[in-house]
Amino acid sequence: QVQLVESGGGLVQAGGSLRLSCAASRSTFSIYATAWYRQTPGAQREKVAHITTGGNTNYTDSVKGRFTISRDNANNTVYLQMNSLKPEDTAVYYCNGRPFGTSWPGPYWGQGTQVTVSS
Repeated sequence: QVQLVESGGGLVQAGGSLRLSCAASRSTFSIYATAWYRQTPGAQREKVAHITTGGNTNYTDSVKGRFTISRDNANNTVYLQMNSLKPEDTAVYYCNGRPFGTSWPGPYWGQGTQVTVSS
């Protein structure tokens, strides 16, 4: 069973930066791609970005040019570098992993990390 553990959330002023980490424990051979989702109270989870094992990336329009997703295969960790943060980026951010040939969201979720951007 794959376990994903997020870290790096916190409180930051608008215009600031944070880097989130998603560390995968145990075997990760079943994970083809990893994504970051975010959720605000009363709303559905929104996929923010994803990266495949081959390094292909995709971003939702609202974060393009501000967020960067990357991965460290040696340490089974995926990062989300968030720059120029805005109050509307405030949410709980979740790491999600899916096997090859399946659709988003995948079956593997982390516990979430809170990101709060003050104006």
